[in-house]
Order: sequence, then structure tokens, then C-alpha cells
Amino acid sequence: MQQEPFAEVKVLDFSWGLAGPLTTKYLADYGATVVRVESPTRPGGLRVSPPFKDGVAGVDRAAYYAFFNANKYSLSLDMNHPRARDVTGKLVAWADVVVEAYSPGTMARWGLDYESLKAIKPDIIMLSTSSQGQDGPHASFSAFGIPLAGLAGFAHFTGWPDGTCLPLPSAYSDFIAPRFAAAALIAALDKRRRTGEGRYIDCSQLEAGIHFLAPAMLDCSFNGRDGGRLGNASPYACPHGVFRCKGEDRWCAIAVFNDDQWQALCRLCNPGWAQDPRFSTLLARKRNEADLNRLLEEWTLQLSAEEVMSRMQAEGIPAGVVQDARDLRSDPQFAERGYFWELDHPVLGRFPHLGQPCTLSETPARGRMPAPCLGQHTEYVCTQMLGMSDDEFLELYQAGVFGQ
Repeated sequence: MQQEPFAEVKVLDFSWGLAGPLTTKYLADYGATVVRVESPTRPGGLRVSPPFKDGVAGVDRAAYYAFFNANKYSLSLDMNHPRARDVTGKLVAWADVVVEAYSPGTMARWGLDYESLKAIKPDIIMLSTSSQGQDGPHASFSAFGIPLAGLAGFAHFTGWPDGTCLPLPSAYSDFIAPRFAAAALIAALDKRRRTGEGRYIDCSQLEAGIHFLAPAMLDCSFNGRDGGRLGNASPYACPHGVFRCKGEDRWCAIAVFNDDQWQALCRLCNPGWAQDPRFSTLLARKRNEADLNRLLEEWTLQLSAEEVMSRMQAEGIPAGVVQDARDLRSDPQFAERGYFWELDHPVLGRFPHLGQPCTLSETPARGRMPAPCLGQHTEYVCTQMLGMSDDEFLELYQAGVFGQ
């Protein structure tokens, strides 16, 4: 195996929440040294979010945090301590990349805005990821992924046509923004390699999310149509939805986009449907969608979700089991590709950490170490990475700089 792509890259991670940690995870999983700076008095949201090991709350017992933070070091630091800059100055001088996810202005109050970082290290790369960017009338508004999904317009499209808006089941923008942020960081690293110049990157989670509503925005802009909630339906496919199958709460998603797929569905489920004028064309099927969905579900209810999926796919019809968490953990496809990294966590024990969906042929991502406990590597980072003497570290420790 060749050297990992980011083996020489050092990342200082001040991020809080999920968008920042997922961004630095890309670099860490492909070899970067990532040091997370964490507060012992105000731990990040993932450290205090359930589920917890054995149902007992604790900053080192949160599965949510561990799942997303393999391959990183954790340094505990009280950022409001008057001598915190004795440590942060050394960290910045050590780092190639600084990532932060606080509300705009927070880093400046700590003397860690981009201009201050450049004064310490002129070629530093800094990424700020926040809810709505670093400027503009709403920049100071703090928000998480769920309300941002509302601001971005996603909730307007989520739900049934005759019902109210429904929130997305997860903090959508927190999972989308890191894709843009990581790509921007890689581009900045390449630019610095060629020119020796650093960069500042301002990533708005709201703006990242809006990319995925482009069809609706264009339809409104050019045609004056304000699309609404369609439930599981699609204007371009029918049938298109999730259908109950044999067993308790078992479902299969099925989508028919063209005439070939429709004819295959008829051959599989009921050849008479192909002759039924209610279903002869896509427009006809859309007009009689409720009837068609009811008939199809009468067929799917006789089979397990796995049988429905395999029979549909064998006929070239897009279909997939609606998997629950237990299904995902035992899915043979994920197991074959090593998507979940089973690593020994100091508190959680053997635990599945999230891997990467992209496998590089010569330098694949790998789980080198489990997610850290809060402050687990404070002494190591200070003495081994930053070069502090034991006396210097002990003095700062006794002064309470590390928040112990």
C-alpha cells in the first residue's frame, strides 16, 4: 500500500456539531493527523446526544460521537482561560489546516480569525462552516440541520399532498455541507502545494443544501410553478412508492419509469394490467395511481420484502427493501466492502465506526484508531506533537488551561 493521500497533512479541528467533524473525517480517514480541540465544560452536541452505552449518559459513552470520529486525537482545552493562547498558538503553528464550526465571530473573540492565524502561519488554510455563512443579514443566526432544512425549503416538499409539512428525519445540511467543504479543502491543499499560498473557505450549510432543490427552484423561476408535497409519488414515474410486504412493518420501494419496466411489472404481477385502459400510459396511470398502488400492494403483501425486491430486480424493475437499522448492520454488501469499521473503543468496547463510501485502489481509507475519549490525547499532543517540555505541560495543567 502506498502512503495515504493526506499522510503529511495536519488538521486542527475546532468544529462543533456534525458538519465540521464529518469534514475533517474525510482527511483523517485518508491519513491526515487530526487533532480535535474540545471543551470539558461545554462538550460538543454529539458527545451529549443519545444513544449512550447501556443507556447511561456520558461524554465518552455517546455512540453518535464515536460513529463519526474515528482516526482523530482529542485535546481538552478551556478556550476562555487567559493562557489558552499559549496552547492555541503552538497548535496553529503546527497545523496545515484549521477547521471551525462556531457562530461567526467566535474565533475572532479568541484571537483565532483568519488574519490572526496568518500572522502565525502565513500559508495556513482555514475553513469555517456555519449555518448561513460568515456575512449577510442572517450570518449571526445560530441553527442546526433541522431548522436549516426548513429554511432551505425541504420541509415544503416533505409530506403528503393533503397534509402538513414534515421535518426531515435528520439534520440534512450537516450531512451535505461536508461534501462541499472537503472538496474545497482538497483544492486549497493542492493550490498551496503549487503556490505556497493559504486560503480562507467560508462554507454555508444552508447554501450547500439548496443545491439539491435545483429542479423545484428552476420550475418556479421559469414556469411559475411552486411544487408542493407529493408523498412518495413522482411526476415522472408510476407506480412509484413504498409498498407493504409480508411480515411486521416490512416494505419494499418500487419505481417504474418507462414502458419496458411497466410491461415487465405486468408480466410479473398481473398480465391483465397491460390491457387495462386505466393503466395504458403514464398519464393514465397517474390519473388512477391510487387504484394501481392498491392492486400492487395486494401482490406485495403475499411476499417478503426481500422476495419482492429480488423478483422485481430480476425483471429489470428498480426496487429495494426498506431496511431498518438492524438490516443495515447485517447487510452483506456493506460487510463485503468493509463499510463499517469494527474498532475497540476504550469505553464502548467493540464498536462500528463509519467508514468511507469511496475506495481508492492504492490508498483506501481505513480505521487506524477508534474515536477518542474527551481529552484522551491532551498530554500526547502537547508533548509529542507540539514539543512542549514536561515542565511546561505540567505548569499549564496545574493552571487549569486544559479544563481539568
